[in-house]
Amino acid sequence: MKIARFFAAVALLTAAAFCVSAQTRPATPASQPAAAPQQTGAIPDSKIAVIFSNDLLDEKTGIARFVSLAGTLNREFQPRRNELQALQTKINTLGKEIEDTQNVADPNTVRQKRDQLEQMNTDLKRKAEDAEAAYNKRREELFAPLRVEVQKAIDAFAKARGITVIIDGSQVPMLYTATALDVTRAFINDFNSKNPATAAVTQP
Repeated sequence: MKIARFFAAVALLTAAAFCVSAQTRPATPASQPAAAPQQTGAIPDSKIAVIFSNDLLDEKTGIARFVSLAGTLNREFQPRRNELQALQTKINTLGKEIEDTQNVADPNTVRQKRDQLEQMNTDLKRKAEDAEAAYNKRREELFAPLRVEVQKAIDAFAKARGITVIIDGSQVPMLYTATALDVTRAFINDFNSKNPATAAVTQP
């Protein structure tokens, strides 16, 4: 039984968790009637920018608090990873032992070892599934508040600079993007300056 799925989950924290959304149109207050549709056909002024959300997660140049939380998460689950790796090693050793001795050893002994190997594989599968589920739950607990903080920061960043639309270049295929439109580094620097890696994450 392989445990690659769990190890992949531990090693990879996807950028999908930090998808950047475009600025949404604010709802019209109930006390104010909606404005009549424009009849002039005038095109509103707009300013578009691009943020590559994958870059927000870079462990060296991305959002410092993300890197800090990722380290916390992986440290918490290191004991489970070690346990699974140790069990996988035992399975590999026993499997090779059976393969090497099955033609010369007592059939009953071989059968007992095969039963043992099957039980170990079953245990590994269950433990890996439990670990993956626990990891995903804990990851959401840790990163959901930060995701909210990042989105609020993007809103403030855009409004302060007169940006009307921000596109996530990591989620939307782009044939060409002018360098001047990419505000990823500017946003990361702005967020990190206001949100140290050691700062507590605000609960949503």
